[in-house]
Amino acid sequence: MGQRKNLHQILSDIMVDTCGSSASAQVYFQPPETIKMVYPCIVYERDTGDTQFADNAPYIHNVRYTVTVIDRNPDSEIPAKVAMLSMTIYDRHFTSDNLHHDVYKIYY
Repeated sequence: MGQRKNLHQILSDIMVDTCGSSASAQVYFQPPETIKMVYPCIVYERDTGDTQFADNAPYIHNVRYTVTVIDRNPDSEIPAKVAMLSMTIYDRHFTSDNLHHDVYKIYY
């Protein structure tokens, strides 16, 4: 649980650096459908994990998260900042309801 909170803080810091101090609340972990999100925002959720073995026993296990940056601005600075995080892989881009979605896979 502590690792997820650290990731949440890193994503919140990106939002604050880009959008101002009130933007830290615009980072959502597995938000329910009933929540009204404020854009731009970052939405993330647990995805899968990667386990490395030594002598047939788990040695290292990293959790992978799917992180989606959602913004009306197609030239937003937020995706570039997320892309620079360690162990981050760019997955895809799509638009929906005139919102740009940049999806990343992050091992944390």
